[in-house]
Amino acid sequence: MRVVAITACPTGIAHTYMAADKLIETAKKLGITIKVETQGAMGIENRLTDQDVERADIVILAADINVEQSDRFKKHRCLEVSIQDALQHPRRIFSQCQQLLLTHH
Repeated sequence: MRVVAITACPTGIAHTYMAADKLIETAKKLGITIKVETQGAMGIENRLTDQDVERADIVILAADINVEQSDRFKKHRCLEVSIQDALQHPRRIFSQCQQLLLTHH
């Protein structure tokens, strides 16, 4: 499974990056390919390319604010979760991704 994700929180400092790290760390353990864009106090970092988005099976939007440039994902399956979910339940998020992919094939 190829996943792209956006993490964003209202202050755009610690939780944005902690959630990104947690998703990357968990994906690695599960053998899932992931790239995470952060939208925080420093603006958009590690920006997803059009190719990254095109190749993705699913998009995770782990955000407690509106994601900038979210129209990039209109044609993709998206799973929207809170930053807290990404921090506390990353395995559940990937499980939900798999379920979403199975039910839409």
